[in-house]
Parts: sequence; C-alpha cells; structure tokens
Amino acid sequence: MNLPLIVGVDGSEPSLRAVDWAADEAALRRVLLRIVYASLWERYEGPALAPEVGSTSGRVAAEDILAAAAKRALRHHAELPVTTADVLEEPEHALVRESRDASAVVVGTRGRSGLADLLLGSVSLTVAAQAHCPVIVIRGNHSNRAVGGGQDHIVVGVADAPTAAVRFAYAEAKRRGVVLEAVRAWRCPMHETVDHPLLTGGPERLHEGRAAKELEEALADAPVEVRLRRRTVEGPAHRVLLAASRDAGLLVVGRRSPGPLGPHLGRVAHTVLHHSGCPVVVVPDVK
Repeated sequence: MNLPLIVGVDGSEPSLRAVDWAADEAALRRVLLRIVYASLWERYEGPALAPEVGSTSGRVAAEDILAAAAKRALRHHAELPVTTADVLEEPEHALVRESRDASAVVVGTRGRSGLADLLLGSVSLTVAAQAHCPVIVIRGNHSNRAVGGGQDHIVVGVADAPTAAVRFAYAEAKRRGVVLEAVRAWRCPMHETVDHPLLTGGPERLHEGRAAKELEEALADAPVEVRLRRRTVEGPAHRVLLAASRDAGLLVVGRRSPGPLGPHLGRVAHTVLHHSGCPVVVVPDVK
C-alpha cells in the first residue's frame, strides 16, 4: 500500500512553498498528495496570507486556501492525484493524527513576525517532535523544489548504528539518483593529551579512527545502487550538519525514541530545524 504524502497549509507563502516541494516529492514517490488545512491555524500564527490566496484582509474561506494550494501543486505536475481536507482542529494535532497513515508530512517554516525565515513556528516544531512518520520541513535559501534545484546530494547525520534516518536517506538518494553524503561528527575531549599512554598517535587520530569505524558499521547495509560519500568531521554534531547543509538538497536527521515524557526532539534535530541551509527531514526512530 502506497501511503499518501501530507502537506500542511495555512494560506501563507511559506506553506505554499512547502506545497511546491511536496508536489515534487509526491510525484517522485508516485503517491497521492493530501493537502490539509487546519481551520484553527490562525489562532497560533496570525494572518500573513500569500497574495495568490486572494485576500489581504486575513479572512478567507478554507476552500480558497485549499484551492490555491491545489492549483500550486498541479502547476508542475498536472497529472498528480491531489485531495484536500479542511480539518476543524488545532493544526499540530491534525497533522500528527494525519501522520499515522502517511508516508511523510511536509510543513513550512512558519515563524512569527520577522523571524519567519530564521526560526520555526510552534506548529512545525510540534509536528516534527511528535509525528509517527518522517517530517520534512521546507527551509533554506534553495529553490523550494525537491528536484531540479541544483543541489546534487543529500546529507544524513549518522549515529552509532543503522537507523531509520539512514534507511530513509538511502531511499531518497536512490529515488533522486543523487549522491548520499553520510556524515559522522566526532569530538576529542579536552582532558585528553598526547601524554596519555594509549594515545601514541595523538588523541585526534584515535577519535577520528573510532568515528570512521562507527560510520562504516552504521552503513554496513547500504544498498549497492546508492552512491555513498563518507565523511568524518571533528566538531559538535549540530555545527557539522549545519555546515554540510549549506550546499545540500536535503538534510536527514533522526529523532530519539520516546522517553518517559513522550516524543521529543534532541538538540541536534532542534538546532538544524531552526538554522539549516536546506530542507530538513526528521525521521522517528523505529524500534
């Protein structure tokens, strides 16, 4: 069964740019695109409607917003199957619920006031933290298109073992026919010095070698048809991935398994969602 791709809209320009990206992705996956408008969105984010929605008053009917979004989706993919839904529910609750039966959920970088292009709104952050499927947040200064934007590779942050995020990245790289850059960050603790008896080659070399070994182990099940580029980089993981995102088409990171307090974003995912130079996918870990 091919699950639909969900995209959340609120009538803003960032959400319509997310529709552009979602339409490309749905066409690549050959799945239905479901456009969801949660009627209580304005309660959180304010009006700020896109010009093509057809009103500057901030008060338009849900069907106008959905019609503008559907038209935008079909602009580049006329044969794409598209459905729309007006949901009388808080937007984050609606999209998390929709995520139970979706291949992925796409949202924009809807922030408040002048921070819209820098920081995510509360809805996007909540969905990324709680969704049951991968969440794709469209941000960065690229073309807002999933294909044809000039970015020729995908970046994935690699943890200690094969993860759902790495498997997602394999599928996306294969689907697009692009290189997958697998990045493993490593740190050399400040207290370690060259005087340590086990560090004859220097502490940096030991930690870098360990990171390279862990990277290879995490990529042990890589499909042969995926073109891999392996990188180990010294530094905090969030800074390493932010740097890698600047010329990438997509950045893939994992989300920790739910703890005692439920699902939540780790520091790395939270930081790249706010500051990445390209769209970010947050993939929940599947146990």
